[in-house]
Amino acid sequence: MSNGGLRERKKARTREAILREAFRLFRERGYNATTTEQIAEAAEVSPATFFRYFPTKEHLVTLDRFPPLIEGLAAQPPGAPVTVLRGAFRTAFASLTAEEIAAGHAREVFATTVPELVAANLRKASGLMGEIAELLADRTGYGRDDPRLRNAMGAVLGIVALVWVEWAHDAAMDGPAEIDRALEQLEAGLN
Repeated sequence: MSNGGLRERKKARTREAILREAFRLFRERGYNATTTEQIAEAAEVSPATFFRYFPTKEHLVTLDRFPPLIEGLAAQPPGAPVTVLRGAFRTAFASLTAEEIAAGHAREVFATTVPELVAANLRKASGLMGEIAELLADRTGYGRDDPRLRNAMGAVLGIVALVWVEWAHDAAMDGPAEIDRALEQLEAGLN
């Protein structure tokens, strides 16, 4: 294996160690009572290393981008907006391991229950929605400003957000399957 592959695996392990320890400490002490220094120590990395991976503690639990969704959206065949978005979510979840889905669920628990994180995610949502809109316009043939695109995106992302909130409060829920069922129902009514 090349050094690039080894280096990438080491980076991924470090990132996962930081996330794992952060969420363990958040559960034990609470989000606000946990410091970045405590997280770095628990993950056995320096504070400087922590900040190379996560510029702030908030970045552990907020979503700037969701690369699997963006990649899934880019891979969809042309179609109606809800169909394309449903396919993108299916592709995104299928690309994740059970551990990655569990880690995402853990982030959602904090992102929906800590007021500062709810606000931070709302601030960051417009960037992700703009990226999704551009790709969706390309996949559907609709113009970026077409109200049908906006309406479909709003319906799909609203449903996904509501399911994520429910999933954050019910760990037994199969979030990806519930999102797909909800989008199937939406797809039947809007396409």
